[in-house]
Amino acid sequence: MFEIKRLDSDEVLLTVSADTLSGADLREADLTHADFRNADLRNTDLSYADLSYANLENAQLQSAQLVGAHLAHAKMNHADLTGAKLSEGTQATGAILSNAELQHVKFISADLRYVDLHDADLAEADLSNAFLQQANLQQANLKSAKLCSAMFVDANLSDCDLRETNLCNAHFNRANLTKANLSEAFSNVPDVSSKVTLVGANLTQATLVNTNFSNAVLKEANFYRADLRDANLSKAMLGGAHLRRANVTGTDFSGVELGAVVMDFTNFSQAKNANIPSYKRNLR
Repeated sequence: MFEIKRLDSDEVLLTVSADTLSGADLREADLTHADFRNADLRNTDLSYADLSYANLENAQLQSAQLVGAHLAHAKMNHADLTGAKLSEGTQATGAILSNAELQHVKFISADLRYVDLHDADLAEADLSNAFLQQANLQQANLKSAKLCSAMFVDANLSDCDLRETNLCNAHFNRANLTKANLSEAFSNVPDVSSKVTLVGANLTQATLVNTNFSNAVLKEANFYRADLRDANLSKAMLGGAHLRRANVTGTDFSGVELGAVVMDFTNFSQAKNANIPSYKRNLR
């Protein structure tokens, strides 16, 4: 028999007829404030369980089922959720992790579509190959997170802290990055094919100081009033992008075709290697 106890007392919340929780069926269980520190929850089914305020620090949750689970304010620092499923691809089935503590968490290849992560702390988390389409990460902290090959298509990352993140081959097509901070974000993979993609992304008033978007696909992205000081946009694809009133002081535009870029009221006098077509110079 395995007893699941409340974090702040010896109260038994649930008794499982097994010697381990690995592979257990805990669907729809009320596990509020549960103590799962260092627990083995591999392949455990926690779908639609209430885990709000639970402590899952250092827990092993590889391939766990967390579809529709409620994890608001849960502590999950250093937990491993590699291959975990937190959604069935619809808003109604997305897990809730708002305000959760998720520092150093492993979400490698996890299904996080439609998941609510607003105000969550994901500093230094590993979301490589994770699926976050239409996820809500508004005001989340992703500082120094690893986002290689993660899918943020149509996700909400407004006011998100993405400083010093590794964006190699990440996809942010049509994502909302309004007022997000991507300063010193980079892609450390030398392979040109492993480039970050932000087609149609909204980066209005975003901060991208010293960001490395070399070879990035930024077609039709909106950089209205964005701070791009000292950013590296060399060889980036900017066709149809909007740089209206953006700060491009020290921004490197080496090898960038600027003919199809909207640059009204943008001062390129201190930009680097900006080859502005003559017919554009009189329109700014």
